[in-house]
Amino acid sequence: MSPLASPHSGRNPSPRPTRNPVKDRIAVAGVGSTGFSRTSDRTALANACQAAVAAVQDAGLTAADIDGIVVPGEPGGPGPNVVASALGLPRVTHFSRPSPVAMFAFADAVHAVHSGACDVALVVYPYLRLPWASRAAANDPFRRHLAGGMATVPESIANAAGYASWASRYLAEYGVSRDAFARIAVNMRTNAASNDLAAITTPLTFDDYYEARMIREPLCMLDMDLPVDGADAFVVTTTERARDLRQPPVLVHATTVGLVTPNDEDQLPGLDHTGQHVVVDALRAKSDFWIDDLDVFCAYDGFTVITAAWIENVGFCGPGEAGAFLAQHWDGGASRVMIDGRLPINPHGGSLSEGATRGSGHIREAVVQLRGQAGDRQTPGARTALVTTGGFFFNSQGATFRADP
Repeated sequence: MSPLASPHSGRNPSPRPTRNPVKDRIAVAGVGSTGFSRTSDRTALANACQAAVAAVQDAGLTAADIDGIVVPGEPGGPGPNVVASALGLPRVTHFSRPSPVAMFAFADAVHAVHSGACDVALVVYPYLRLPWASRAAANDPFRRHLAGGMATVPESIANAAGYASWASRYLAEYGVSRDAFARIAVNMRTNAASNDLAAITTPLTFDDYYEARMIREPLCMLDMDLPVDGADAFVVTTTERARDLRQPPVLVHATTVGLVTPNDEDQLPGLDHTGQHVVVDALRAKSDFWIDDLDVFCAYDGFTVITAAWIENVGFCGPGEAGAFLAQHWDGGASRVMIDGRLPINPHGGSLSEGATRGSGHIREAVVQLRGQAGDRQTPGARTALVTTGGFFFNSQGATFRADP
């Protein structure tokens, strides 16, 4: 037993947190994106600046209005001081470099504004294809020095190998096939077709999925997110100030992250006790709405098994039932999931097809949907959104958003 453990410790050792003083008091006021590519030769800093300028202009602000900047510590990416200097931000009172995935940086900006550490925060997410994730990047002499990172010899169970192991556990423990993974992959590709920012939009069939090259059994190439170059950015400020700016505010209703112990890939207690469960418990306790009142659902898809778990854990179905649930709500004519005929999953195409944005694309899609600015993929009358980013181990995250009343 841990020296800090209580003799009463268990799967739920403490009550759900219910305090939420930030509820609806902070808003997204600006959004910017470069779009995503698998062939770009631009630097991460160039993409970061392009997305940041677009977000600030989208909000109707200038560099002089920004006094907070948050840039996650993506491999090969610039830090917040570099981005702030490149943008010419004159005075910054809050800056940080949280770990990926996206909600760490977003929640940090929300909390900084709410606490008064800054008044207007800029959150910038630059992404760069790296040699260990992309053959094209490995052949680029300007990227070869970035070859370190997830590649280890001999390979451990960390990172992608860990998700392959838990995907095998998922299939074996619940006695199901890869059908859930296939439907998730096809759904994302179908939805990406209506997203001009997406890196890949070519149609995908079930045959394509089952014939795809196996990478780490049981995960094939189409089960894994798509390495891309590009950037997203958001302007975050108080709801009161956002209402005076150019765009309709999107209110941050609740945010949380989730962690259990142990949380190593090879020591996680089981599929029934992950960071996702902590996130769901906290968000449900802090939010005034849940899945029955949901208009937009963006579930992380760094690996298809992660999406299956989110679908189950937020309550759409029981453990191991994602495949049957997706089949029940499958629109065969459109080759996509429409829960109860109205609720899509990742209408932007997610990490599997828009590109591996570590969840910033999921946040962006929720914002543009609640603004009513999603174009051909717009969910009619969207007022509420649930975004669940991150995986099982040490980056489970989530947020609920509302359109301004």
